[in-house]
Amino acid sequence: MVFSRFERPYEDNPAPRHALSVENVSLRFGGVKALSDVSLDVQPREIFAIIGPNGAGKTSLLNCICGLYHPQEGRILYGDVNLVQTPPHRLAHLGIARAFQNIELFTHMTVQDNLMLGRHIHMKKNILDALLYWGRGQREEIEHRRFVEHVIDLLEIQHIRKQLVGSLAYGLQKRVELGRALCINPGLILLDEPMAGMNVEEKKDIVRYVLDINEEWGVTIVLIEHDMGVVMDISDRVAVLDFGILIGLGTPDEVRNNPTVIQAYLGEEGG
Repeated sequence: MVFSRFERPYEDNPAPRHALSVENVSLRFGGVKALSDVSLDVQPREIFAIIGPNGAGKTSLLNCICGLYHPQEGRILYGDVNLVQTPPHRLAHLGIARAFQNIELFTHMTVQDNLMLGRHIHMKKNILDALLYWGRGQREEIEHRRFVEHVIDLLEIQHIRKQLVGSLAYGLQKRVELGRALCINPGLILLDEPMAGMNVEEKKDIVRYVLDINEEWGVTIVLIEHDMGVVMDISDRVAVLDFGILIGLGTPDEVRNNPTVIQAYLGEEGG
């Protein structure tokens, strides 16, 4: 079966789209408060940006959602599941994927093989099927490779599918990182500075892919990004953190005109 570049591949059990609710979350490291009573919600199929100066607590909040950090207070719900009480390795099974600020790929493996790793949670074949590679195991392998090829087409990386990731330019590695997260077939993707270190053309490409993933595949996207032009152009809503405190939340226009935000953050950008 041939898909258009934007059509979502068929899956028996596509990840559900749930609301994400952060409720009164506080996180401390010794005497340092990284987050203080932060509450926000992200609606299904929304592009939600988290902004703020360096050290504002943006990545700490993402790490709490992912289960890498455990807040001392509050809870984080994805649907009816409390992520604070969920082991990090279970998040993929809930349909939550993350692309990291620092690239976390296997540089000695090809692009295609890195993307196939994103399919591991969907693999059901037993050891005998895998060893003999016939019947059910072969059919499953074909289906997973079909999904990966669709992601390759979506992100326009056909020309590098057989290359080792370590040989690629930084911008292409970031695209592969996004692709591996997408191969989980998530309902929610967390993106930590997906455009950091990119030139203008590379940023335009990533913006286009993020919009395609959200609009055509219906994936909810939460991103941290420092490029205010990108944030204001593509986000449905924006949350602003400053020293671990939520100081603004609303549409891009509401945040852009929030006096507290202007004083703490956007005013710095404007000089």
